[in-house]
Amino acid sequence: MIIFYFFRIFNGGFNMLSPSLYPCAPQAYLTYASSVQVGAQSGIQECKHQFAWDRWNCPESALQLSTHKGLRSATSETSFVHAISAAGVMYTLTRNCSLGDLDNCGCDGSRNGQIGGRGWLWGGCSDNLDFGERMSKQYVDALETGQDSRAAVNLHNNEAGRLAVKATMKRICRCHGMSESCSIQTCWMQLSDFRDIGNYLKIKHDQAQKLEMDKRRMRSGNSADNRGAIADAFSSIARTELIYLEESPDYCSQNASLGLHGTEGRECLQQGEGLNQWEKRSCRRLCHECGLRVEERRTEIVSSCNCKFQWCCTVKCENCYQVMVKHVCARREGGHGHNYRRRYRGPK
Repeated sequence: MIIFYFFRIFNGGFNMLSPSLYPCAPQAYLTYASSVQVGAQSGIQECKHQFAWDRWNCPESALQLSTHKGLRSATSETSFVHAISAAGVMYTLTRNCSLGDLDNCGCDGSRNGQIGGRGWLWGGCSDNLDFGERMSKQYVDALETGQDSRAAVNLHNNEAGRLAVKATMKRICRCHGMSESCSIQTCWMQLSDFRDIGNYLKIKHDQAQKLEMDKRRMRSGNSADNRGAIADAFSSIARTELIYLEESPDYCSQNASLGLHGTEGRECLQQGEGLNQWEKRSCRRLCHECGLRVEERRTEIVSSCNCKFQWCCTVKCENCYQVMVKHVCARREGGHGHNYRRRYRGPK
């Protein structure tokens, strides 16, 4: 099917080219466009959450999905961007379909009444994954117009993102029987929280595999050889895994040509309740291992407190002072930036 709408990431979200530019576009694309936009934005916010304390923190420069003119890299980080964006679009379309917010679309009742297992039957309102997956392919995959290995990698990661939505689905059941004996249950499949999908794909990112291509066949200029080399490279890769072509750059240092800001000035966490191990080690990862020091910055905040009503008719408050402490990565005194004292340990 020809896709009439194209999207680009800008300022943290999908921006559609004006539908008025495509007067012959199917009404379905007008109907689903807002859900696609919301889904893409959900993916971007989840990316920023998952990488908040990594050296690469999902910057705006990484959020352009199109490979037009070959401007996009194919690192493990961009593999996550593709996967979480495709997952976000599929997730939102699936949810809105099941909620009845979209025309001619609703719950998946195709298995209702069938025996699902011992003591339970399919029933209720299962989320319509087939619809969400189909429409996500038509919207997101349409952005990929190339025929080379980079395009194949991006499409693979799109698919891995959609499979993550399926892998994290959960079965919900309701008991039936006399006095709530639960002699039989009715069950349906429901989307997990999107955070669960983000966590799942972050693990896949940490385990991402580099795709090794036969460069001699790729350089031959023969399109059949190119396709054969790509097919051979993919033959050992599971559809659920994230893959990349290029090693990640040094995210410690600023690189204007790549749109990288480096870690100087980034906040890190040294203490606080409820921090996980990854967060507790953020100062070491962002500062020390990038040749920077941790600088403590204190800010005094004044707010109104202990307010009392006085007859008649005023409210008098006291000024309360609170000191907010932040830790940021800063250059070492007398240093020139990233003169690493420790061995650089990769792009985390």
